[in-house]
Amino acid sequence: MAAVRARIYLDHNATTPVDPDVIAAVADAMRDEFGNASSVHHFGQRAKARLDDARQAVADLIHGSPTEVVFTSGGTESDNFALRGVADALEPLGRKHLIVSAIEHEAVLTTARALERRGWRVTRVAPDASGVVRPDDIAAALADDTALLSLMHANNEVGTVQPVAACAALAHERGVLVHTDAVQSVGKVPVDVQALGVDLLSLSGHKLYGPKGVGAIWIRRGTRLLSAMTGGKQERSRRAGTENVPALVGLGVAARLATERLDGDARTQAALRDTLEQGVLRAVPGTHVNGAGAARVPNTTNIGFEGIEAESLLIALDLDGFAVSTGSACSSGTLEPSHVLKAMGLPLHDTQNALRLSIGRHTAPADVQAFLDALPPIVERLRQLTDRRTPSAASASS
Repeated sequence: MAAVRARIYLDHNATTPVDPDVIAAVADAMRDEFGNASSVHHFGQRAKARLDDARQAVADLIHGSPTEVVFTSGGTESDNFALRGVADALEPLGRKHLIVSAIEHEAVLTTARALERRGWRVTRVAPDASGVVRPDDIAAALADDTALLSLMHANNEVGTVQPVAACAALAHERGVLVHTDAVQSVGKVPVDVQALGVDLLSLSGHKLYGPKGVGAIWIRRGTRLLSAMTGGKQERSRRAGTENVPALVGLGVAARLATERLDGDARTQAALRDTLEQGVLRAVPGTHVNGAGAARVPNTTNIGFEGIEAESLLIALDLDGFAVSTGSACSSGTLEPSHVLKAMGLPLHDTQNALRLSIGRHTAPADVQAFLDALPPIVERLRQLTDRRTPSAASASS
């Protein structure tokens, strides 16, 4: 009987496997730190000390102050906190205009639509063909009543890094607050809230080898926003509710590991990503890289396959042991074309034929080679089934 190949995970932008050191820290905290961090007795203060350590680790990772880090349940809550919190604070002052990019995560775009329903004006700025928003387009969208600009740091589908610092400077000239969703960049590339010049930044634990259901928002001291989570005085009255100490301990360990391993991880993953990308383009006719030529996070590539529906290719690869995606995991199960690729101006068929491949800390060269060996016959088989092979593919097989 032939040996069964181990499954290969190439979907690290959806979520990452929890680091063994994080698992150990979470287990220890669940066993030993059961106290409520708001309690004044010994057990509570032990738990609070562990939270303080985690807060410092997160702050160090993004070069902020720990007093400006507010723990949340993850990136979606952090994005909601930023947009809704600023809206609630500035709407009474007559500022009811929000600017977002058209390639934001659904956590931002859906929240923007909710603000529209309550009377806000929302401007969605499209990127160029490479998936990068132009600062000039942001400048043109700014108005006297603009309250907030929300511009992601790195796109979750194509990996393009946005010019957040340049756009933030333009926004601040008009007195506009700036939020960046850095969920897909923290732990992959250097992130410095001071250099970016933002007022609010979102991050998520499960994107950097930490637990799911935990994240943070960095809020620059003096930023005006109101909390939607009311109750006790936790998180300096920014976010009520008893803290999930074990998960937050895990987030702290994940942040510390990310700080220590950032440069090495980035170099290794960039080399593997390039090998993967170039190998696909060489081995499979009728392929192209979306976002090629733009600055991208080192672990991500988005490749279009002519003549194939991406969902069919994803399923075929999964049956062969490879986990990939067609875009954001939060949009899985929909038949809608990628809103990111659509905003980049791609033709309709190209918005539905792309795979996102995202490698991680534990991806090995052998994993990439196994994928490159398996992919061409799968693509050829699917093109034959749909009778939609590209001319170059057809001539190659004749």
